[in-house]
Amino acid sequence: MDLPVLLRERRLLAIVRGRRSESVLEAVLTLAGEGVRLVEVSLTSDEALDVLSRARAELGPESVIGAGTVITAQDARDARAAGAEFIVTPGLSPGVSEARALDLPTIVGALTPSEVIAALAAGADAVKLFPASAIGGPDYLRALRAPFPGVPFVPVGGVDAESAGRYLESGAVAVGVGSPLIGDAADGGSADALRERIHAFRSLTEEARP
Repeated sequence: MDLPVLLRERRLLAIVRGRRSESVLEAVLTLAGEGVRLVEVSLTSDEALDVLSRARAELGPESVIGAGTVITAQDARDARAAGAEFIVTPGLSPGVSEARALDLPTIVGALTPSEVIAALAAGADAVKLFPASAIGGPDYLRALRAPFPGVPFVPVGGVDAESAGRYLESGAVAVGVGSPLIGDAADGGSADALRERIHAFRSLTEEARP
């Protein structure tokens, strides 16, 4: 799997994190059913590995499911065994090197130029700009891309309906969106409300151009 190409094609990475495993799984399936087929399930979710396994079994090959909040080497091994097709980390961690050893594509968290350099040296396929809203938002991304024009950046953290398009127009290959998209659906909230948010975010991300 060429993860940077996939990110550029799909533009939206949905981040699911919840306290009820059945609701987490239902949110993942709803996302896929509404056309969001690039999904990260955070390992901080209830029974996250079981959710990953069940989602992978239920969804077709057009849906790509990854594990997020991967920190330790064991996290990476567990995610792989559960069927994760890529991993996402909040920063540099032993999970990155283990994922590389397992041939798992990685999106590695970084914020500063030095961290971006370190993430690339560690073998990141893409860089998760996190927390994206902490230092200037889309303007910071635009400035950061000047010394790193070829790096696939995925802003995560504080990316909402207002800023998603601006990040993409500033050169992000995709945006990672958690609670502004998922809302309370992964905790048992309304699936219909989730569908409405999905349609709104898909329209925004598909219309935005770098």
